[in-house]
Amino acid sequence: MMWRRLLAATILIGAAAMAASPGAVAQPLPNSRSDLAYSYAPLVKRVSPAVVNIYTTTTARVPRRLPFPFPGMPQAGERVQNSLGSGVVVRPDGLIVTNAHVVKGADEVRVVLADRREFEAKVLTQDERYDLALLRIDGAGEKFPFLEMRDSDSIEVGDVVLAIGNPFGLNQTVTSGIVSAVARSAGGINDSNFFLQTDAAINPGNSGGALVSLDGRLIGINTAIYSQSGGSVGIGFATPSNIVARMVAIGEQGGRIVRPWLGASMQRVTPDLAAGFGLARPAGLVVKEVFAEGPGAAAGLKRNDVIVALRDQPIDDEASLRFRLSTLQVDETVAVRVIRAGKEVTIQLKLAAPPEIPARERSALDGRQPLSGATVVNMSPAVAEEMGLAEWRPGVAVVEVKPGAYAGRFVRPGDMILATNGQDLKSVADLKKRIAAGITSVSIGREGMVSTIQFR
Repeated sequence: MMWRRLLAATILIGAAAMAASPGAVAQPLPNSRSDLAYSYAPLVKRVSPAVVNIYTTTTARVPRRLPFPFPGMPQAGERVQNSLGSGVVVRPDGLIVTNAHVVKGADEVRVVLADRREFEAKVLTQDERYDLALLRIDGAGEKFPFLEMRDSDSIEVGDVVLAIGNPFGLNQTVTSGIVSAVARSAGGINDSNFFLQTDAAINPGNSGGALVSLDGRLIGINTAIYSQSGGSVGIGFATPSNIVARMVAIGEQGGRIVRPWLGASMQRVTPDLAAGFGLARPAGLVVKEVFAEGPGAAAGLKRNDVIVALRDQPIDDEASLRFRLSTLQVDETVAVRVIRAGKEVTIQLKLAAPPEIPARERSALDGRQPLSGATVVNMSPAVAEEMGLAEWRPGVAVVEVKPGAYAGRFVRPGDMILATNGQDLKSVADLKKRIAAGITSVSIGREGMVSTIQFR
């Protein structure tokens, strides 16, 4: 579509997504003109002290541009870069949530509270796949103002929300709007690609700030916007609080979110598939393959089952499945609703950690050959989870490409090397043997598409 080509997804801030639960309670509507003359002031006074400024300092090495450098003169210098963002205190002991891109690579992180006090912050953990980071400030036993989290599945389109942050360094800026969409997929922002969308004005510097409901609870962390200019156009995205809660639960120990594995390969239900399966609408994921000894096989999941819900939350596409799994824990047993032979069936599936089988065999490829400069590994469920893939298949994955390398002309991290010389590829060892014998063609898998490059 034309607007997709015009709008640039800018990682700055935003509002997130989730599917509204059937039992969600709508917020009350105004019944009279007097009801419309309300103010958000009491709510803002209660929640804004928990939203903080985050200032970071990063020392970057930059090349010296001298026409005639003296022998022995350093060819690179250092430049200090400062940036700002927002954060939300989620525990009274000073635990703060923000976006990972706010603190990425920072040498120093300082937090400024709403009362202008400053604290040095320690980065406990950061997960770039979900663009979330946890910080801690030490108040010597002081109890800080904090926000409780609300179940983001309870949010509905049309609910009034407030966005609080520090856009352009303007401290404690509050904007209002509504939830424009739930369960919004916005590719290229983070691994879950699943957000709440809002029209509350969000601008640079709001990254990591709070999106709150009218009951004063946190429903999302502002993460990104769509914009032509970099400023707000009323399309913002926030990472849902259910993902944030999972990050808080495991991040204090320096852990990372591990998305459980179903043990099945799936694809989105298209209109043609929906017609073939006799479905009322094209929604859900059809099971293409069930892996032996995986959790799906143990639970009785079968090929051609159509997964339509997980824990009573609808599964419409790959993004919704990734999000739902990200909010669950390994070894948890969940109800999975499927359509099988035209009938609805519910199975109980015990989630498992994605196994690293086969072993990675990480290898940096070099020499005079087309893939020189690429680093590859054997694909496994664990590698697929780290790369944010909804499914996996045996083969070789590209995890790194050296800047300026020949391989960078046609492969990039996240690609699958499916075949060489017209023959399917099974492992890194297999690829190395093919390279030694000489490569005349490579088939690359990327975002569901396959491209074959010929070499002379």
